[in-house]
Amino acid sequence: MRIRTLVIVLVTTMALAAFGQEGTLHEIKHGAKKTGQTIKNGLETAGKKTKHAAETVGEKTKETAKTVGEKTKEGTETAGRKSKEALRKANEPAGEEPSTNQKPTAPNRNER
Repeated sequence: MRIRTLVIVLVTTMALAAFGQEGTLHEIKHGAKKTGQTIKNGLETAGKKTKHAAETVGEKTKETAKTVGEKTKEGTETAGRKSKEALRKANEPAGEEPSTNQKPTAPNRNER
């Protein structure tokens, strides 16, 4: 009977140890699942923030390009207007017309 009791105690101990390990494995599995979900949520949040930042940068770049385009257009118009004015002034007749019988300002070498 002692052997039988000893065998029952050993079998019971082993069964309890197996159930204990199964509980531990279940806890580990649950913890890993929870950690995985936390990582997934963090990545989703980072993705949303990155997308938002990219959209903001895109909008700012578009606004800057528009502003630069407008300023370039204004500068081109101003330069064109100034060029037209300068050309008009250059083509206006001078107050005095040069005569056709003018002496050269540089002395002629043969006239000495």
